[in-house]
Amino acid sequence: MAADHRDRREVLIANGQGFWGDSILGPVRLVEEGPLDYLTLDYLAEVTMSIMQKLRSRDPSKGYATDFVTLIDRILPALVERDVRVVANAGGVNPHACKDALLEVVARHGLDGVKIAVVEGDDILGRLDELTDAGEVFANMDTGRPLSEVRERITSANVYLGAFPIAEALDQGARIVITGRGTDPGLVLGPMIHEFGWGTQDHDLLAAGTVAGHIIECGAQCTGGNYTDWRSIEDMARIGYPIVAARPDGEFTVTKHDGTGGRVDVDTVTHQLAYEMGDPANYVTPDVIADFTSFRLEQDGRDRVKVSGVTGAPPTPTYKVSMAYRDGWKAVGQLTVAGPDAVEKARVCAEIVWDRLRLDGVEFGPDERMVELVGANTCHAGIAAAETPEPSEVVLRMGVKGTDRAKVDRFGPELVPLVTSGPPGVTGFAGGRPKATEIIGFWPALVTKERIETSVEVFDPSGA
Repeated sequence: MAADHRDRREVLIANGQGFWGDSILGPVRLVEEGPLDYLTLDYLAEVTMSIMQKLRSRDPSKGYATDFVTLIDRILPALVERDVRVVANAGGVNPHACKDALLEVVARHGLDGVKIAVVEGDDILGRLDELTDAGEVFANMDTGRPLSEVRERITSANVYLGAFPIAEALDQGARIVITGRGTDPGLVLGPMIHEFGWGTQDHDLLAAGTVAGHIIECGAQCTGGNYTDWRSIEDMARIGYPIVAARPDGEFTVTKHDGTGGRVDVDTVTHQLAYEMGDPANYVTPDVIADFTSFRLEQDGRDRVKVSGVTGAPPTPTYKVSMAYRDGWKAVGQLTVAGPDAVEKARVCAEIVWDRLRLDGVEFGPDERMVELVGANTCHAGIAAAETPEPSEVVLRMGVKGTDRAKVDRFGPELVPLVTSGPPGVTGFAGGRPKATEIIGFWPALVTKERIETSVEVFDPSGA
């Protein structure tokens, strides 16, 4: 354990990345604009793993979040100078390749003592048949369908690991911890376990760390980003990314650096608490089941929200597994339709495309085709308030899907001709002619924890 941190009343843990593609300025500013002990970075989503697996199949050196390496190259001197440690799931499906790229960065900077840890065990793609033979069913959690229906089309399979392997890596002195798939809150909970010595039976404490991780896992969504009362959020261009001031007793405060934009109050935190929430009384993670109805939020000064009273229960005997599989083909394209009667003309354009395809013997059923009129209540179909004025322009977005790639590819050539052979006002075409791209399906399942082994390996570029 890190004795040098043990006596601190609070440990400052921030999250500077809510998804792969979030602003690189978030983590840069977190390190530069105020005190920090840990910087966490969340890059992964379900579809991201499949994308990374595809990248790795084409090039064995790929399959991780390359943005992470670029970021570390930019901030590494400051991390060392300010003694900030990093925990990131940027390893994707190839954490060792990510580690190798980071070792090159460390070497370029000529810095000593930058130990890099790799947490493994989540990628079970190569073990699926072995685990199935051992009795794992891997039935779809949503539909109950058996894995056999898609087994030959599975492209990735990753277990959501918990926070204890991260804590183990930090125990071994890692400056940077790289993981593959794990729970989003686990990135924040891991440092708390390491700092405070929490054990597997400390369910209330683990639940508190899980709640803290959930609040900040989406970056600026809890500091005023994506907020309903958005007009009240000041200086959104310089929005502060969130920091948890964690304490050994499980109480913590959500805050941000002084002088940054955005806001932290009970409302902004509550907005994030409701994000991607199923049963709030039973928030299931590999480490604990957290009760999101148990705790209190209190404003504790400007841009400070105190969270206390979190309770938890023992975890389940299973891990969740996120699998991806090839599920056919799709093609999507769009046109801009402008002028009087834009909505009516856009609908006519869509029917022209379907009719022309039928003339060539190609037909898509109702479940295989999509038409959206962006600008005419598409995003809020069915719940839009009252009537809106007739728009002077709309974006006609059309798409098809199916198992026959050639048939799906036949759709694209019929969209562009509407510019000259459809109603007037078809003025813009974006993205090139639509081509068939693979559809990735999501298959959630469970696996017995005892059959999954995790490992932690620490690499010291200095050889010490």
